[in-house]
Amino acid sequence: MNESVSNVTVGKYLISPLVKVLENGWYAASVSIRSGSGSGTHDRVLRLTRLFRDRVAALQYATAEGLQWIGHRSTAGAAGVPAC
Repeated sequence: MNESVSNVTVGKYLISPLVKVLENGWYAASVSIRSGSGSGTHDRVLRLTRLFRDRVAALQYATAEGLQWIGHRSTAGAAGVPAC
């Protein structure tokens, strides 16, 4: 089951990290990048290839990748997400 927490809004974008625990106990990460509203909503989901032993690390990585994808430069601690 995917779990979405720690959404971050940057300008017109909503970054939603998604984490899924695998059968072997590792965590897979994805990130949803949404912009617009109503019938003009556009949502892109990136499935990331790295696996993590820790749920928090997977969430931080997915958020950082989403921020990087929109061209946002985050600093350590910005929006509660350490720079990766």
